[in-house]
Amino acid sequence: MLMHNPPHPGLIIKELCIEPLNLTVTATAKALGVSRKTLSSIINGKAGISPEMAVRLSIAFNTSSESWVNQQSQYDLWQAEQHRSELHVSRLAVA
Repeated sequence: MLMHNPPHPGLIIKELCIEPLNLTVTATAKALGVSRKTLSSIINGKAGISPEMAVRLSIAFNTSSESWVNQQSQYDLWQAEQHRSELHVSRLAVA
């Protein structure tokens, strides 16, 4: 079952990981071993969380990499479902 309008995982990173620790984006990016631009793109919802980033986040924040991948997947699927009616797909069936 899909969550109703799940937040972008970048918002979760910002509100539940970075802000409670009083970290800056620059400091967090450095700790993650990525550029500030990369992290900023994720936090601002312009980029998604890759499997590698999920592993980095799991190490840095003592979480599971699966939780980050699942959040991204739920967000992406919900976004795609919003455009279901625009897809021109024919049903296929075994004859």
